[in-house]
Amino acid sequence: MKPFAYVRATGLSEAIAAHGARPGSRYLGGGTNLVDLMKLGVEAPDTLVDLAGLPLGSVEETPDGGLRIGSGVRGSDLALHPLVRTRYPALSQALLAGASAQLRNVATTGGNLLQRTRCPYFQDVAKPCNKREPGTGCGARDGVHRDHAVLGHSPQCIATHPSDMAVALVALDAAVELQGPDGARTVPATAFHRLPGDHPERDTVIEPGEIVTAVTLPPDRAGLPSRYRKARDRASYAFALVSVAAVLDISGGRVRHVALAFGGLAHRPWRATAAEERLLGAAPTESAVRAAVEAELESAEPLRDNGFKVPLARNLACDVLNSLAGSPLSRSSRSSRS
Repeated sequence: MKPFAYVRATGLSEAIAAHGARPGSRYLGGGTNLVDLMKLGVEAPDTLVDLAGLPLGSVEETPDGGLRIGSGVRGSDLALHPLVRTRYPALSQALLAGASAQLRNVATTGGNLLQRTRCPYFQDVAKPCNKREPGTGCGARDGVHRDHAVLGHSPQCIATHPSDMAVALVALDAAVELQGPDGARTVPATAFHRLPGDHPERDTVIEPGEIVTAVTLPPDRAGLPSRYRKARDRASYAFALVSVAAVLDISGGRVRHVALAFGGLAHRPWRATAAEERLLGAAPTESAVRAAVEAELESAEPLRDNGFKVPLARNLACDVLNSLAGSPLSRSSRSSRS
């Protein structure tokens, strides 16, 4: 094992200074991903800055009725929080689908957002991977890629983002708060993760030394019917082949608000803007839903072994949206808001 320095920070300023925006520094949350990568030799930091002592572990209602979730909040606490379960059910469902109870008890909200792909070519240092070592090639493209991207990939990388939680946050129009050497800023969840392009080594827009301090959920999405569904190879604790997070608000028989996001299809959670544009203001019939989802998936570019993801995504999204359109909560929303 490569020796490394360890700093247990007690404040944001101390943590940012200890990290120093150096390439070899890493922030440590729950460690459920980073420590695994260190064991595999994928990560070899010279400094670990432990954030466990920072006051980032609370879920608070904002004055406008939204929620502010500290980046240190554990997955189990967030999934079962009463305000999350009642106001943003898709987020709770995504967290419960994402990992075992043991992992949820350790993993943090910030770490969940920043977890790295489970592509086997990235995790095996003996194989070529542009994400792990730029310029070495993408072993998955001509190799084993059944689980890989069908949307937004590039010749450099076809990896998918593994987080379930992030897909729900994108559909719920969440925002990510950051603090770094240059101060604080807020990034929409839809813009936080990157497509690979020519720089697949960069998963997010986070700058060197920045810390995810919180995630905020907007008040105007609170209480809207939302749902998260996940298709996977086994029912217990597997990463998504395809996942869907959706929010649907209907008034007077027409779609007043819709948000749809896919997981398992791209290098980032994929916001289905083409489908949303077709559904907004329309009657949410099964044929309209299907046409909208198919329009979104027209840009898919499946590879040799993962073409099955396209019809799987279509069927899963249609099922989720149709169930929301016909749910008692949605009917109650229609009558109370019309």
